[in-house]
Amino acid sequence: MLSKEDNEYLCRIGPGTPMGDLMRQYWIPAVRSDELPAPDCPPLRVKLLGEDLIAFRTTSGDVGMIQNACPHRGASLFFGRNEEEGLRCVYHGWKFDVAGACVDMPSEPAESNFKTKVHARAYPMYERGGVIWAYMGTREVPPPLPQIEAFLMNETPHTISMIHRPCNWMQGWEGEMDTVHAAFLHFGASKPEDQAPNSFNFYQANQRHAKFSVVETEFGTSYGAYRPAEDDTYYWRIAHMLFPFYAMIPQGPMGKDAKIGAYVPMDDYHTMHWEIFINPGVLAGFGAGSGGDGDVRSFGQDKTEIEKFIEERRASNVITGPALRPGQIPNGTGPFDRFNIEQNLDNDYMVDREAQRTGKSFTGIPGVRQQDMAVTETMGPIYKRYNEHLGTTDAMIIRTRRKMLAAAKALREDGVIPPGVDSPEVYRQRSGEVILPREVFWWDATKPMREIFEVEEIPAEFTTAGARK
Repeated sequence: MLSKEDNEYLCRIGPGTPMGDLMRQYWIPAVRSDELPAPDCPPLRVKLLGEDLIAFRTTSGDVGMIQNACPHRGASLFFGRNEEEGLRCVYHGWKFDVAGACVDMPSEPAESNFKTKVHARAYPMYERGGVIWAYMGTREVPPPLPQIEAFLMNETPHTISMIHRPCNWMQGWEGEMDTVHAAFLHFGASKPEDQAPNSFNFYQANQRHAKFSVVETEFGTSYGAYRPAEDDTYYWRIAHMLFPFYAMIPQGPMGKDAKIGAYVPMDDYHTMHWEIFINPGVLAGFGAGSGGDGDVRSFGQDKTEIEKFIEERRASNVITGPALRPGQIPNGTGPFDRFNIEQNLDNDYMVDREAQRTGKSFTGIPGVRQQDMAVTETMGPIYKRYNEHLGTTDAMIIRTRRKMLAAAKALREDGVIPPGVDSPEVYRQRSGEVILPREVFWWDATKPMREIFEVEEIPAEFTTAGARK
């Protein structure tokens, strides 16, 4: 249980807060590329780390992100004219480039040099694979971007899902640290006798509770949650929390796909939840067990089951592309009007009490992510952790909170750079499910599967501080 002081320290991310300063050490996923679909397209309102910002794509295709207030008299730049490599305020015509420099000031006399003294707050941007990043820190030379495989494999067909979550960023992230909830919240209606023998699903349904092993890493924290499999083996669910807000969840065979989730703070009370799945990796490699013996039972899921899971995710999330998916609300123009779905707090996530009563669904809430949303968003805008009662299966939550608090305090008090900022290679990880002999240490035994990294060429931006497109 956290104290009230530490709960505030952990959750508040606005400018000048300890956790906000920690977040600003890293590159932040800010905008999806198709939100700025063409040169000189309409600007976009963005809320990021407590700041009101405007993103825009210039005539040449570069992306800028600047304060949503003209430095002249504070008018919103959302109404600005995006033209000829800059954004022009409609109030008095002042124009700013992607670096925030005022490049034209037609309201001043021609002989005036005042424009050279005016600058809008702007942030370096980088675009790759459908994702636009922002660096909001104070370094003159930004650090490298994290070598997260799913962000680097932009030539591979992939799915980018985004959902606006109206609660503090830490609540969703902590949900990923608590894998035992999957056996209840998501699969509580599953019965052992309905699962394939010797499968992951069978072992999870056969024993709902799990034991946890947690390790601290160079990138953050990792857990292995294990249950009995056969007499000499355990079924493991292995996942990673990568600083400052990334999660690699235990979904599917260990090491068989590249995926990433991110709980990006918009402000203290709103989160943009990103997920990227590399489709070929998810569906490839079946028929080869962890030992290469061709035994799909060691993976616990066959291809048909995983395809069904992907289709469910596609139906219940916002997917990249021009078409709206069922349940997706078209984006509006406000910063919180992006990537919302019909199931939400106001309509109780469309809970079906009859499906719950009859056992068709444990929760009655359609959709895996919607179930997560229901439990984390109803905790309140910022969860009061000082009222909770943690058990043994909360070991990962406890360790990660402690590490985040320690990192923020070390940065604030001693200038210690947080994990991963200057070591982008430590993010080369994969997660998943696996069957292991009982006598082995899971972290060592899964090293070859965890550290698969299928990126042949890494752009300079991900290896060298300050390298930008």
